[in-house]
Amino acid sequence: MTDPQDLAEACAEAMFAKDKAARHLGMAIETVGPGTARLAMTVDERMINGHAICHGGIIFTLADTAFAYACNAYNRTTVAQHCSVTFLAPAKLGDRLTAEAVERTRAGRNGIYDIRVTDQERNLIAEFRGHSRSIQGTLVPEEKQTP
Repeated sequence: MTDPQDLAEACAEAMFAKDKAARHLGMAIETVGPGTARLAMTVDERMINGHAICHGGIIFTLADTAFAYACNAYNRTTVAQHCSVTFLAPAKLGDRLTAEAVERTRAGRNGIYDIRVTDQERNLIAEFRGHSRSIQGTLVPEEKQTP
């Protein structure tokens, strides 16, 4: 596969087929591209904490999942090396959250990605930064190269 967009989409499709956590939480891939991804999910009753707002771990998981799809778009198995999140506003029951991941840099086996989580009115809920590390393996079979 030579087209970077086609490769990113094939990688996302392969990952999502095995991503039981994302599917269980109702996440949907809205867009994916080389080094980018946008995923969304709706906050339901299972996601509400003791303060009657969305649990921070759920918001982190959405951001982390967008991060994963962005950094795995090059068909190199890539995992999180370090992540941090800053929660800026609460998400509430029924909110439609969107996590948009953007690659900031990628060099060798390392990458840095910024992810913004917003609600349906584009209010900023959280900012997440992920550092990635490529490991062995691919998501989709690599086509044989002809000399």
